[in-house]
Amino acid sequence: MGQFHATTIVAVRRGPDDVCVGGDGQVTFGETAVMKHRAKKVRKIYKEAVVSGFAGSVADAFTLTEKFEKKLEEHGGNLKRAAVALAQDWRSDRVMRNLEALMVAADRESLLIISGNGEVIEPDQDFVAIGSGGNYAYAAANALFNHTDMDAEEIVREALKIAASICVYTNDNISVEKLGADSDEGGEARG
Repeated sequence: MGQFHATTIVAVRRGPDDVCVGGDGQVTFGETAVMKHRAKKVRKIYKEAVVSGFAGSVADAFTLTEKFEKKLEEHGGNLKRAAVALAQDWRSDRVMRNLEALMVAADRESLLIISGNGEVIEPDQDFVAIGSGGNYAYAAANALFNHTDMDAEEIVREALKIAASICVYTNDNISVEKLGADSDEGGEARG
């Protein structure tokens, strides 16, 4: 089986009422074949109070998202406690240890990266990017977050567009999910 290169995810918090996670839709198989253009790799979980996104193996990421949602239930929606519990299981469980994905999760108070080696990282600033085009998207989000008045969704979308223009494993079929005063629905890519 070949290697799947999956995605770029960007998350931004501009305060408790402006939280957004977005990702591109490309799934690439091997070095030369795009298998899917419009995969959705971000979603709201736990009573729509947490938004998450993943980079890595799609099947593994779905498994992790399901397990994470169960941890959120067990911990009454406490994002940090659920993330630590998931990371501990991920690191110590024989089957889970082989899952290849990286997860970003955010609620109104926190923004976290959860990895398979047991790490739960809370970034210094309220933005993060992971995945194939993560470094490009992170640099763009850093500039936009610190030097513009753009809201979280605008920063996420623009950082993903910049990453898509540079990274061959990232496309511009962007989907976003947001938490905030006007987040009754998750948005699909606009034109």
